[in-house]
Amino acid sequence: MLSKSHFSLIFLIILLTAIAFRAPKLDMRPMHGDEAVHAIKFGALLEQGDYKYDPHEYHGPTLNYFTLIPAWVSSQTALANVSETTLRYVPLFFGVMILLCLLLLKNGLGWPAILPSALLTAVSPAMVFYSRYYIQEILLVCFAFFAIVCGFRYFQEQRRGWAIAAGACLGLMHATKETWIIFLAAMGISLLVIMLVKGDGIKTSLRNKLRIADMGWAIAAGAIVSILFFSSFFTNPAGIWDSVATYIAYLDRAGGNPWHIHPWYYYLEIMNRFQLNDGPLFSEMLIVLLAIPAIIAAGTGRQIQGVDPILLKFFSMYSLLLLIFFSIIPYKTPWNILGAWQGMIVLAGIGCAALWQWKIPKLVKLGIGVIIIGGFIHLAWQAYLANYEYHASPENPHVYAHPTNDVLAITAEIENIASVHPDSGALYIEAIFPGGDYWPFPWYLRSFSKVGWWGEVKKDMPAAPIILCSPLVEEALVEKLYFHPPPGQRHLYVPMFDHPIEMRPHVEMRAYVRKDLIDLLNQNNN
Repeated sequence: MLSKSHFSLIFLIILLTAIAFRAPKLDMRPMHGDEAVHAIKFGALLEQGDYKYDPHEYHGPTLNYFTLIPAWVSSQTALANVSETTLRYVPLFFGVMILLCLLLLKNGLGWPAILPSALLTAVSPAMVFYSRYYIQEILLVCFAFFAIVCGFRYFQEQRRGWAIAAGACLGLMHATKETWIIFLAAMGISLLVIMLVKGDGIKTSLRNKLRIADMGWAIAAGAIVSILFFSSFFTNPAGIWDSVATYIAYLDRAGGNPWHIHPWYYYLEIMNRFQLNDGPLFSEMLIVLLAIPAIIAAGTGRQIQGVDPILLKFFSMYSLLLLIFFSIIPYKTPWNILGAWQGMIVLAGIGCAALWQWKIPKLVKLGIGVIIIGGFIHLAWQAYLANYEYHASPENPHVYAHPTNDVLAITAEIENIASVHPDSGALYIEAIFPGGDYWPFPWYLRSFSKVGWWGEVKKDMPAAPIILCSPLVEEALVEKLYFHPPPGQRHLYVPMFDHPIEMRPHVEMRAYVRKDLIDLLNQNNN
């Protein structure tokens, strides 16, 4: 029988494994357009102390404010000096905190369920991928998980501190992303169903432990945290109302934008079986299969040693409700499933404990054990592939409308050209993309002070030495460069690369540079 110190050592090894999967080469994947948008908005907060919540875009303020910490620690006071690594430290930190949160459930799950839950969290390709992704989702999942855990600890101990902590976590959820309300609905419905159930004593137990005064403290804590963030720490009081008004825009977005409309089974497909072209088969079906015994136990009332029946029922309903809610909403992006997935991972850990305890023939149990160990190894291998081999490939189910590595090549070439130009960082660059579809280039060109971001060709303005553009404006650009200027003022432009380049898979773009600059660069290199 393993001792408490042995379990703690195993957990520590799992924790280090999680960090080992998440921390290396945080800058190797090109910045997604969403990441770049959040990074530029963070730049205004970093350099000018200016943040105003926008109820129409960008989501909540927690990501921006928490990013100040690694930037300050690294003495990075200008956005030009901030790296992708600095930004991605934030989701990395909260991705690891999800594992540590499991420790608070020792009295509700027991080590036999906590350890497999921790290991599955550590090596889940989805959990690893979005712990290296500068968006709000992993923060939202972390805060939601902490809210659940603190709420459970309150019901266990009836200490007001846990109620306040749960409320504060709910406030952080609200200040992170609009979809927090879906998490809240899943939590509330799950708790309500448990309190209304009859015949197992849970109803009476929960009602007796729910104190109105403590709930008041929890609500106050959540409100204070939310108000602090949305008001930009009282510098933008209008942000408080905007945090409510945003749901008008959110409801419109949830049913609109055909680019993100997917069928109801979208999440089941990308998480359980995804293979594109000749790429690897990605599947986290092991987690679903391991969660089934836990869900059956929750439905039948079957006991699992060390697992609190309230917690088991709650996670079963909460995870399934989140999956159902997000599947019903037409607007879908792959990261929205993370909350339900973390709940399924906890259920999978409980399922492992159940399979270990339940009376099953030894030979069958041995076979199941071998399959589970093999499944863990397979998940770890997929996590490596998803984050270090197919990190920017559409053959990865979590790569969604993602820039190609051409973006990095273009940035490097622009920096090479700027190094021989007299204006250097003040070199004028034009980016001409209809509909503002030039992201993530504002991030990659952040060190250049003169960049024109246009939706169409500006014929009345001088042409820049470097021009990035969509093929849609190429005809108008040719007219501006070669027919509009008077004789003697025309420059010859050449493609920056001798092969087609793509901003995103199957989305071509053009990059042109004045020939005299290329000649100068070649002279310097020789």
